[in-house]
Amino acid sequence: MAGCTSSFLSSTSCPPLCFRFNPLIFSARRRSTPSLSRSRRFFFISAEAENRVIFTSPEFAKSFDFSNEERIYKWWESQGYFKPNIVKGIDPFVVPMPPPNVTGSLHMGHAMFVTLEDIMIRYNRMKGRPTLWLPGTDHAGIATQLVVERMLAAEGVKKADLGRDEFTKRVWEWKQKYGGTITNQIKRLGASCDWTRERFTLDGQLSRAVVEAFIRLHEKGLIYQGSYMVNWSPNLQTAVSDLEVEYSEEPGTLYYIKYRVAGGSKSDFLTIATTRPETLFGDTAIAVNPQDERYAKYVGKQTIVPLTFGRHVPIISDKSVDKDFGTGVLKISPGHDHNDYLLARKLGLPILNVMNKDGTLNEVAGLYAGLDRFEARKKLWSDLEETGLAVKKESHVSRVPRSQRGGEIIEPLVSKQWFVAMEPLAERALEAVSKGELTIMPERFEKIYKHWLSNIKDWCISRQLWWGHRIPVWYVSGKDTADEYIVARSHREALTKAQEKYGKNVEIYQDPDVLDTWFSSSLWPFSTLGWPDQSAEDFKRFYPTSVLETGHDILFFWVARMVMMGIEFTGTVPFSTVYLHGLIRDSQGRKMSKTLGNALDPTDTIAEYGTDALRFTLALGTAGQDLNLSTERLTSNKAFTNKLWNAGKFILRNLPRQDDTPTWEALRAHKFDKMEFVLKLPLPECWVVSKLHILIDEVTASYDKFFFGDVGREIYDFFWSDFADWYIEASKARLYHSGDHSAASVSQAALLYIFENILKLLHPIMPFVTEEIWQALPSRGEALIVSAWPPTSLPRNIDSIKKFENLQAFTRAIRNVRAEYAVEPAKLISASIVANTDVIQYISGEREVLALLSRLDLGNVNFVESPPGDADQSVHIVAGEGLEAYLPLSDMVDISAEVQRLSKRLVKMQAEYDGLVARLNSSSFVDKAPEDIVRGVREKVAEAEEKLTLTKNRLNFIKSKVWIAN
Repeated sequence: MAGCTSSFLSSTSCPPLCFRFNPLIFSARRRSTPSLSRSRRFFFISAEAENRVIFTSPEFAKSFDFSNEERIYKWWESQGYFKPNIVKGIDPFVVPMPPPNVTGSLHMGHAMFVTLEDIMIRYNRMKGRPTLWLPGTDHAGIATQLVVERMLAAEGVKKADLGRDEFTKRVWEWKQKYGGTITNQIKRLGASCDWTRERFTLDGQLSRAVVEAFIRLHEKGLIYQGSYMVNWSPNLQTAVSDLEVEYSEEPGTLYYIKYRVAGGSKSDFLTIATTRPETLFGDTAIAVNPQDERYAKYVGKQTIVPLTFGRHVPIISDKSVDKDFGTGVLKISPGHDHNDYLLARKLGLPILNVMNKDGTLNEVAGLYAGLDRFEARKKLWSDLEETGLAVKKESHVSRVPRSQRGGEIIEPLVSKQWFVAMEPLAERALEAVSKGELTIMPERFEKIYKHWLSNIKDWCISRQLWWGHRIPVWYVSGKDTADEYIVARSHREALTKAQEKYGKNVEIYQDPDVLDTWFSSSLWPFSTLGWPDQSAEDFKRFYPTSVLETGHDILFFWVARMVMMGIEFTGTVPFSTVYLHGLIRDSQGRKMSKTLGNALDPTDTIAEYGTDALRFTLALGTAGQDLNLSTERLTSNKAFTNKLWNAGKFILRNLPRQDDTPTWEALRAHKFDKMEFVLKLPLPECWVVSKLHILIDEVTASYDKFFFGDVGREIYDFFWSDFADWYIEASKARLYHSGDHSAASVSQAALLYIFENILKLLHPIMPFVTEEIWQALPSRGEALIVSAWPPTSLPRNIDSIKKFENLQAFTRAIRNVRAEYAVEPAKLISASIVANTDVIQYISGEREVLALLSRLDLGNVNFVESPPGDADQSVHIVAGEGLEAYLPLSDMVDISAEVQRLSKRLVKMQAEYDGLVARLNSSSFVDKAPEDIVRGVREKVAEAEEKLTLTKNRLNFIKSKVWIAN
């Protein structure tokens, strides 16, 4: 755009007072207009004293200061804006926050869910709905206990030395000291949660809900105790959930071992291939595929398990055996492999456990008892070699299960645990989706959800930890724990039940295990609102909730379980919509990790780019899709923040003095929500207001559909292109050059109206900079966070949009010619504009705008119905809709000098082109040079040829003008 104003809006490098000294902006007429005088001196000074301390006007500051974000946030919170404003008759909008681990530290995954959920909350708050975003943290049983154990170890203290009660006390002390870290970091992201309702999964109310849920499920026969295979963490000494096991492809070894056939000759043996030879002590069968002819003769016989002093196991056939893996012979160790366990249960095979809870081998392993599993593996192989039973070993890549917390290899182990029978619960959760009671976004995840629930397994809910919800089960001393146990809500209730059955002298003790953290999390949407007290005010008012937003990777482990538990305990699906976001990856699409060194810390990112730039970048993603995050994107969106700030600066500096009452009354008289008023607007104002009203409809629809990426792109395009690049520049024709107070008033009113609405539309995504600017506006009223959302279906004039787009195309064509002929930006040129009567009418009506945007000499802009007499010496432009222009060549260049310059340039270009062609014509170069070098030369030849043609055409064109002139 023309003049200093363009650089002012697109960069922060222009001095803050550049508007005062630019003669292109401040003409004599501009300075003499009282209503626009700079003597008004910052109306913001008259704002409330409180806001003056908190907020900074764009008039004062060169750019938005990110350090103000925390002050703005505290002000919002202090004003109570995060609490739901209860309005009778209007359904509330409620989002339960996925509770981050109390041990957590902010990462980009947190930044993603906070951004998306805050967008939902802020949008619905502005729409006038009572909004509740319920925050909280998870006690994170394994993670928290591990952290505290490590802290104690640094002090030389062991957990066992303290005892359970003292250790739990230490954990609570740690939580009080460090547990608020993640909460404060989430606030830094702008999360407008109702912090007065913050919950913790070990709060008294939530703990009561957990006990109640356990008892009700047990009473229905859905909770039971039994010995089944689980994921066992030897270091943590507890069962862990599938979510807490991470699989990785790791190099290992495949061991080939001879199993002799009982009663056979020395040549009668089967060779098995295994990655875990130490588990052979738990073998209960050897299996082959029934179609594998190599081993058909051995099926039904017995084989001797090596190094077990002659223990026999049967040789069986089963179609599940892979003939092509290893030797096609499978050792079945049901106590130490998930697949073997399932096969053993199907076939009725016994289950042998050869491992202690700490990962050492037990007495079943005989001489190897007490050895660590990996030490036993080495010794076992050595002994097999000595006895001639070792065939060979070879490198092999295995899929290894590791603990997400401790990193050690997880051991499949049969253990006595508490389980929830899931099939009855899953049926109703499946129906919720089928009946349309629950919508999952993106839709493709519905198939995954249904597949998992249709093939669900029972859930192991017990953990061998000290930190967490203690299982509400008590045992009678001296009785068999398998049959004699009591489920109760408290120790007193359990003792009363025991005394009624066994007498007053009975002694009881509580089950030492705690519940899986996911058990309490599955109750989160309703336990946080007061359940099991369904008469609680919050439960009656805010349940069921509206949207559950989280990562797609915990669709099964958390979301599906919440759906099942919500239906089971409340009879209602706990939320109507599930919105799943993807993972945050680096610019190359790699998962962020400390190992790769590519992880971006949100706190550091905020300090460098601002919270708004980070939020805007994250919001541009698509539901369920992974997002590649790069510093280039952040830099670009930081520039967007600056562009907003500079637009605010321009508007504030071109509004009337606050004490100029008549001018403000005239400005406020403009009613852009009335069709009759919109139709009377000048073309640029009618165009931009119409485009804004269309934008409001589109953005509102996108917000309603949770298409936040579309929201960001729609607002960005309108603001940057239509508003900043075109309308702000067009408005200068009335503000600085017209001398017409009424025309200036229309532009001022339009600028303020459009900018206010842009701030509203953008606020849910970029809350801080929009609120900061909003507080500087003279007619802002209340805080932006609680301002009313713009109404939809506002008037628009499609004809004016088409007309202004024609003017835009015309302006671009003139600019392109100026650029082609390298016309200096400050130089004004003449133009003869040819069009039909209708087009001339609306184009000539905006001649000042056209002249300003195209850098035309306003005194030499002529509107005619036929080409001018000097058309042969002009550059001819056709812009469409019968709109043409003739730009005198002599206005733009010195023709003779340009001919000389182009002639010299052409000689040089021809020489370069000939040199490149000569290289390609040389067989020695083409045959001997690397392929990529030859390809590069060919590309340069094509590029040089194109430039030669363009330069020749331009030279011929200019020479023709010289001949015509002569």
